[in-house]
Amino acid sequence: MATTNDLKNGVVLKLDGQLWSVVNFQHVKPGKGGAFVRTTLKHVLSGKVVDKTFNAGTKVDTATVDRRTMTYLYNDGTDYVFMDGETFDQITVPQEVVGDSADYLLENSEAQVAMHEGNPLYVELPASVELVIEHTDPGLQGDRSTGGSKPARLETGAEVQVPLFVTTGEKIKVDTRDGRYLGRSSS
Repeated sequence: MATTNDLKNGVVLKLDGQLWSVVNFQHVKPGKGGAFVRTTLKHVLSGKVVDKTFNAGTKVDTATVDRRTMTYLYNDGTDYVFMDGETFDQITVPQEVVGDSADYLLENSEAQVAMHEGNPLYVELPASVELVIEHTDPGLQGDRSTGGSKPARLETGAEVQVPLFVTTGEKIKVDTRDGRYLGRSSS
């Protein structure tokens, strides 16, 4: 148990049996009346965001969320298998928990896996990853770097929009949050 005075960004609260992560918080002391804490909470599983206000000093139930860096090993058809780098334990994470992160997961790449009481809550990738373009139509003579874009299929199977000058076999940087092309890879 903690109080609203202990809130920090990233703390996970247990409210009505559900897990909510504190995205933002602000202590407010109005001229009249008692102080309160205004928070923005994100549902850990669904990603839904809500605003909630607590009276200052109110007791809140915090949940222990264990974030670990794990290596993605393989997909067995329905679940994704990760290995803890310290203990070498393997855990299976259901497709629903991995979600859109699956579009950017390469075997042997690292990701943060958040666990609560032995259950995987979500998988967090680095902000950007470098992936090879498996296929994209060739650009035409006269295509400029400032021109339009075309679809490209990555080695993970995901499809992203890339500039017209990018070719099959190139390694590019992709934003894992929204699938945006960030540029060619330097390596």
